[in-house]
Amino acid sequence: MHMRADHVAGTFFVAVGLTVIVLSGDLPVGELSMPGAGFLPLIVAALIILLAASLFLRANESPSFAEIEWDDARHALQVIAVTCAAAAFYIYLGFIVTMFAMMLVLLVVIERKNILPAAAYSAGVAVVTYIVFVHVLQSPLPPGILGYW
Repeated sequence: MHMRADHVAGTFFVAVGLTVIVLSGDLPVGELSMPGAGFLPLIVAALIILLAASLFLRANESPSFAEIEWDDARHALQVIAVTCAAAAFYIYLGFIVTMFAMMLVLLVVIERKNILPAAAYSAGVAVVTYIVFVHVLQSPLPPGILGYW
C-alpha cells in the first residue's frame, strides 16, 4: 500500500478520538433527556472517528505522504507554542486576558498584522465571547486577574 497524506491524517485523528473516549471514560454519560458531563466528549470523539475513517478510506485522492512539503512547519509550531502558553496561563489570567493576549500575539507576531486593528479585533472577540458564554449561555469561565464583572 502506498502511504498517502490522508492515510496518516485519518489514522492520527482516529487515535485522537479514541484517546478522548479513554480519557473521558470516567465521566457520567447520562441519558439523552439528561446528558452527563461525558455526553459531549463522547459525541465529539465519535464524530472525529467517523470523519477520520472516511478521510482514511478516501485517501487515494490525496498526495503521497513523501511528496508533502514541510515549509510551513515553523509557522505551525509557532501557533502551537502560543496556544500551549495560553492554555498554561488560562486559569491564572482568566478568559478575557488570555484570549486577548493569544489572539494579539497570533495576529501581530506570527501573522504580522498592524497592532491597532489587531488589538481592537482581539479585544472585541474576547469580550463578546465572554459575554455570550457567561451571560447568555450561563457557562462560567475563569475570571482570572480581572475578577468577576
